[in-house]
Amino acid sequence: MTDFLSDIYEYVLAFHIMAVISWMAGIFYLPRLFVYHAERAQNGDQLDETLRIMEYKLQRYIMAPASIATWLAGLALVFTPGIVDWTSVWPYTKAFGVIAMTAFDHWLMIKRKQFGRGENTLTGRQYRMMNEVPTILMVIIVVSVVVKF
Repeated sequence: MTDFLSDIYEYVLAFHIMAVISWMAGIFYLPRLFVYHAERAQNGDQLDETLRIMEYKLQRYIMAPASIATWLAGLALVFTPGIVDWTSVWPYTKAFGVIAMTAFDHWLMIKRKQFGRGENTLTGRQYRMMNEVPTILMVIIVVSVVVKF
């Protein structure tokens, strides 16, 4: 199995990068939709309905498959011989970042469902602030992988 993973390493890496880009695009865009939803839509109006559909489709058809693909390809990379140096710090900081990003993704899912029920409790400003979380996590993840400290 490990020879197979070594043979397809470049393809798995390319797939992983594409999945991460797709997932991150959604993670950056969904909180922005929440800002507009919280600030401009009234429960039950046309904008509210439009934003609910956009948020659902973004999460269901782009973010969820991309996060699953990111995790599967990432785990395949972890199990590829010679890729991860477990004596270094970087695999653990990357793992922390990825797990935190996944938790943020699940938080977004909960917030989307609250909007869907008309139960949002956060303001547009709070969603703007939360939109910085994936940026910080992305920096941790990318620096961990590139610098490999």
